[in-house]
Amino acid sequence: MIPSHASVSAFSLQALRAARPLLWTRPDNAATGAGVAFTLADVQAAHDRFARFAPLLAQLFPELEAAAGVIESPLRDAAAMQQALGLPAASGRLWIKADHALPVAGSIKARGGIHEVLEFTEKLALAHGLVAPGDDYRKLGTPAARACFAQYQVAVGSTGNLGLSIGVIASALGFRAAVHMSADAKEWKKARLRARGVEVVEHPGDYEKAVAAGRRQVQADAHGYFVDDERSASLFLGYAAAALRLREQIAQAGIVVDAEHPLFVYLPCGVGGAPGGIAFGLSLLYGAHAHCFFAEPVQSPCFLLRMMAGHGQLPGVPVPPSVYDIGLTNQTEADGLAVPRASDLAYAAVGQSLAGVYTVADDTLYGDLARLHDSEGLRIEPSAAAGFSGPRQLLGSLAGQQWLRQRGLRPHLARATHLAWTTGGLYVPAEEYGRFLSRGQRLAAAPQAPTGAPSLHHSRRA
Repeated sequence: MIPSHASVSAFSLQALRAARPLLWTRPDNAATGAGVAFTLADVQAAHDRFARFAPLLAQLFPELEAAAGVIESPLRDAAAMQQALGLPAASGRLWIKADHALPVAGSIKARGGIHEVLEFTEKLALAHGLVAPGDDYRKLGTPAARACFAQYQVAVGSTGNLGLSIGVIASALGFRAAVHMSADAKEWKKARLRARGVEVVEHPGDYEKAVAAGRRQVQADAHGYFVDDERSASLFLGYAAAALRLREQIAQAGIVVDAEHPLFVYLPCGVGGAPGGIAFGLSLLYGAHAHCFFAEPVQSPCFLLRMMAGHGQLPGVPVPPSVYDIGLTNQTEADGLAVPRASDLAYAAVGQSLAGVYTVADDTLYGDLARLHDSEGLRIEPSAAAGFSGPRQLLGSLAGQQWLRQRGLRPHLARATHLAWTTGGLYVPAEEYGRFLSRGQRLAAAPQAPTGAPSLHHSRRA
């Protein structure tokens, strides 16, 4: 018998409060989120902006010379990791979108963060007559252009990776750059920023407080520009542009995406901007054939709470909800995912199309980090491992099995593509990564626990 909507909601909230891993799927008889006015043309415009700046980026960053200034990551077959995770071939094929290897910033944040700084740069350059439409943007690397940009400060609030992307590109273009960081940001990320000449402003408290402090400071600066991770359309569209390049890679790999060849995408989620943009772009390109799931730490499930609140499943909890409202700590080794409250913009954009959200324990992140190293030779940070729990949650829990059956997807699993999006880790110092790996290998050597996903789901009432 299928549980009632009310009993499922109560069971979900109980598991969340106890910080137990779970899978939540969006009801198929209700929509949530108000929707946003972004279109495929908006996503294409972000893609085209990256192309206009590519010659300049190749000039500023030696690591981009071979790619002619294109910032992109590979799409990798992950057969060895699939075996390490114990995922049978009959359930589909595992691939990795390796954004942990994105050049310049070393994380998924290179997409949205760099795009927003480029858009701000372009507006300034056109307004000051530094370039005209159709010009070679390498003009923006001249001393005259840099002198103009040096009058402006670009700032952001971040737990780390977004700060790295903003700080690196802003300083390279000649802007004064400042990153407001929360207490849980990693020391090596602060050191890397300072080495680039970026001002690092540390704040007690969490991500949300760092963002608020940075926003207040920049508002008082007539020449200040604040990259707002919680509200930025430019960030969102920079992430969404990834879908256009992924479509090319999918075609080159011979992967088919249609009703009989479903695409399941597993995206680590912090505030929601990066996974939201990508999920939005994929929904524009593939419609109902792309099924996106967000992955969050058990102590920081902010987007899951926002989705549940949209369905009235958080009685007595303020809207928009914070993880603190249900007694969670927001403490996790996945620093980039340690966010207490979801982005309203991202929720509005993907709340109506997101397939679901699942939560992951820190030990699971470390175990999968080690499995990826030992099977595929890839180095990631703990938060970037969150995507690998997706297939286990979907295929190994009653919640996932019921969701697949309700949507008629079970007969097509053998032809499915499972895509885990790795989001950061390229520039993690060797000593720091060694600690990650040592902990992960100890955990991976232990017998794998069940998925931890309770027998819950959200569907039509029985």
